[in-house]
Amino acid sequence: MAVVDLATTHYQTLVAGALAVSLVLFWFIPTVRQYLRLRHIPGPFSSGFSKLWLLRGTLSGQLHLKFYEANQKYGSIARIAPNEVITSDPKLLRHILAVRSPYQRSDWYLALRFNPHRDNLITLLDDDEHTKLRAKMAAGYSGREVDNLEHRIDRNILALANLIATKYMPANKAFDFGRKAQYFTLDALSDIAFGRIFGFLASDSDMYAYLETMEQQLTAIAVSIVYPWIVSVVASPLFARLLPSHHDALGFGRIMGIARDTVAARFQGDSTDKLKHVADDAPRDMLGSFLAHGLTRDEAESEVLLQIIAGSDTTATAIRATALYLATNPRVLSRLRAELESTAHANRPWDEVISYADALKLPYLQAVIKEGLRIFPPATSPVPKLVPPSGDTWDGVYLPPGTKVGYCAWGVFRRPDVWGDDADEFRPERWLVEDGADPAKVKEMDATLDLHFGLGRWQCLGKGVAFMELNKIFVELFRRFDLAVLNPDKPWESRNTGLFIQSEFWMKATLREGIKPT
Repeated sequence: MAVVDLATTHYQTLVAGALAVSLVLFWFIPTVRQYLRLRHIPGPFSSGFSKLWLLRGTLSGQLHLKFYEANQKYGSIARIAPNEVITSDPKLLRHILAVRSPYQRSDWYLALRFNPHRDNLITLLDDDEHTKLRAKMAAGYSGREVDNLEHRIDRNILALANLIATKYMPANKAFDFGRKAQYFTLDALSDIAFGRIFGFLASDSDMYAYLETMEQQLTAIAVSIVYPWIVSVVASPLFARLLPSHHDALGFGRIMGIARDTVAARFQGDSTDKLKHVADDAPRDMLGSFLAHGLTRDEAESEVLLQIIAGSDTTATAIRATALYLATNPRVLSRLRAELESTAHANRPWDEVISYADALKLPYLQAVIKEGLRIFPPATSPVPKLVPPSGDTWDGVYLPPGTKVGYCAWGVFRRPDVWGDDADEFRPERWLVEDGADPAKVKEMDATLDLHFGLGRWQCLGKGVAFMELNKIFVELFRRFDLAVLNPDKPWESRNTGLFIQSEFWMKATLREGIKPT
């Protein structure tokens, strides 16, 4: 009996040992193989074997700076994960984003599906399908088929100005400009997208606890971007009840419900997936344009959500950051106001907003907007593209097929060889030829700034709307109010996991001399 027990024990030991060796080989061989593919590209040591460096950077809330530090330390192409690099080289990025580029979107994008079973314009990996969908939406985003596009933005800017002037200013009460900026972008985009203003500014509140829940979920979304397999797990029936639903009364689910109901109303009881005929009296907003160009019911729901979420967050960050630099830089603000006061726009009545065409004629305003986007780029996600099957070589560095190449926003927009030795300074004059800027350098800077919005088939369709908002909002806020930052040493709470979460940006406002609200 003892001999049998001994044999059994020996057999079990052999089996356990074999399993242990198999598990080690199962992990070890692919890990070594992956490490060797990119061993010639420097980066943090752990990035050659795991995604822990990338995960720690994401959870730190300072991901944009972690990427920047990697490129500063290891070079303009730095390894940040076993199969991923980050680059601060604008020429390489233009090469990747070129019209006929063989690079493709990576699985990084899949985590941005609002419905895990349905793609949107951002998450479509198939180039042909992406091009077809983009073509159906171009006219709506351009504003050609949206009635009173500019007026819709104007009335929401006035709503923000009136909120400050009537609620906070008379009581000498501080307000969180971080929140107010996003209330504005959410209301303006809902107005443009489907003709319904959410009401964030009118209620002066976080409607449906949308911002609160999105901020709570953003880290989880960012982690799923680091580990794309999580998306497949979450998409399984097991987790269906944990996902936002259009039945929810609060949060992102409530916005999903509004989008669903709005799209359903356009079908007027029609059970088909695509409108056969758009009525002559149908609303002429972006949703109306999308449906007129053949978007299906499901596609329209996804794209309306994409407009609201992607557009409101990044534009709000651009508004907050540029407003901060203006409010804390008297020289720049003084020159901007001098430009405004030297034109016919200085004496406009309270309820009149500068036209986009007139704003574009103000060179210093254009320089301020560009400099704000440069020094604090609001979209810092790496949006990595896949190296084509043939591989690629850039500046002597070989990029093996299937490698993810991501974009380091902070690195691109702080390169001394592009922006000068004062790249860390907010100085709009760098954009002005009349102030001594080299025309060839300004052209190069413009081309580099365009990377913020993508190029070619990957260019952001919302770029035009965003610039219209930016061209108006700074004029209308700073011609009406003196805005004082309450805590200049720590002006806001700001976290970054690819997008910024910013709040506690406390300001006080006083009316400027000669300005009278109506």
